[in-house]
Amino acid sequence: MIAKAQPFGMAVASLVARQNVAWNQKVFAMSLFGAMTTSVTGMRAQSYALENISSNIANSQTTGYKRVDTSFMDLVPDYPLSQQIGGTVMAFAHGTNTISGSYQATGNATNMAITGDSFFQVRKAVGSVAGVPTFSTSNLYSRRGDFGVDRNGYLVNGAGYFLVGSTLDATTGAALGAPAPIKLSAGLVPAKASATVEFMGNLPETPHTSNYDPAVPGSDRYAVPGTGVTLAEEANFLKRTVTGGTVTLYDGVGAPTTTELRWAKTGPSTWNVYYQNPAYSAATAGSQKWIAAGRGTTAAAATDFTFDTKGAVTAPTGGATAMTGLTIGGVTMQLDFSKGLTQYNDTSSSGGVNVRSLKQDGYAAGTVNDVSVTADGRIVASYSNGVTTPLAQVAFAHFNAPNSLKREDGSTFSETLEAGLPLDGLNGGGVMGGQLEGSNTDIAEEFSKMIVTQQAYSANTKIITTVQQMLQDTINIVR
Repeated sequence: MIAKAQPFGMAVASLVARQNVAWNQKVFAMSLFGAMTTSVTGMRAQSYALENISSNIANSQTTGYKRVDTSFMDLVPDYPLSQQIGGTVMAFAHGTNTISGSYQATGNATNMAITGDSFFQVRKAVGSVAGVPTFSTSNLYSRRGDFGVDRNGYLVNGAGYFLVGSTLDATTGAALGAPAPIKLSAGLVPAKASATVEFMGNLPETPHTSNYDPAVPGSDRYAVPGTGVTLAEEANFLKRTVTGGTVTLYDGVGAPTTTELRWAKTGPSTWNVYYQNPAYSAATAGSQKWIAAGRGTTAAAATDFTFDTKGAVTAPTGGATAMTGLTIGGVTMQLDFSKGLTQYNDTSSSGGVNVRSLKQDGYAAGTVNDVSVTADGRIVASYSNGVTTPLAQVAFAHFNAPNSLKREDGSTFSETLEAGLPLDGLNGGGVMGGQLEGSNTDIAEEFSKMIVTQQAYSANTKIITTVQQMLQDTINIVR
């Protein structure tokens, strides 16, 4: 019986040995296939990184482009502590929307670049009616600021997206209506009749008129006769007064009229101001060549400008007086001296009036000469008549998580839940007119990443080659 039991025991041992070999081969093969799978995910991740690198290099000269960086994350199976493995890898895109590109001056007034992390609000044209584009109702967001005026007057960038903003009231600067694609008008700015003459300056304590003699008290004074300043009185008037400058006024159709102001000291601290009569006619008997403010062509008393011992004006109150008789386009002028009128001993003026500002609020019609953009994003037109008028306010938006915006064509982004709702404004940034923001791609950095990516990809392929050889060796064990 012993002799028969020996072969049976050997058979059992042989069977157990074969089962152990098969089990080890299976476990070994599973480990190798796991290594191969991990390497495949590594190759896939590095391929994705290389795709982003190629996109960044291709768009290195694209205005407003934001490069896409790649981040990696390991995926670890839930194994017991003593049998943990490193796991596979996945690649994810990482936005760089908060990183600015380089800024470059272009000389084009309608080009804009934003400092900070805000975006232009833009819209896409979805059709046209009679050659005029129609637009989508939803906004996209972009840093591409190469805007120019198209044939319809809209501001559109190089990618074909239209800038959104609010049209402004030319007088008050208030927004008119809801934000929409900005359309600039190339028409005339209409003429505006003058209504106010603003004077700011200092009257000398002692006016050095041509009649002034330090030895003769009162030689610097002038008292207008009851008939006013006629042609016969003009020579005496000019000798006893000092000029306050000339100003050009406009009527309702923009026709100019130029008049001169002259100041006459009538008492120790009292002055009258006169203006040259635009309606003077030598053919009219008694016609006045110079008229005192407040008096007009009647015998009414002129307006007295009085000063205290500190040189500050005390009358008239309110900072303005009517220049009765000076009527342009049916509007009686107001002399506004609220910005500053004093009577100091000003040696720099040599006894004359020190005029710091003399201007009026009217103008002739004009055409657009230039368009500029202010630091807060206002588009301002400069006209041939010297008038500057705000045309539109560019609409800006910023996000709590700008790197979570979804990328779209043409260097634009769309809203996502992860980015949050758009918030209006520049968020502490500013606008630079006549400049563009370039791509934030660094070519040298991208080439460095490309070399590292290539080496990582090649290393993963080497692992697969090694696994293949080890699997072949495992198969050879059976043989």
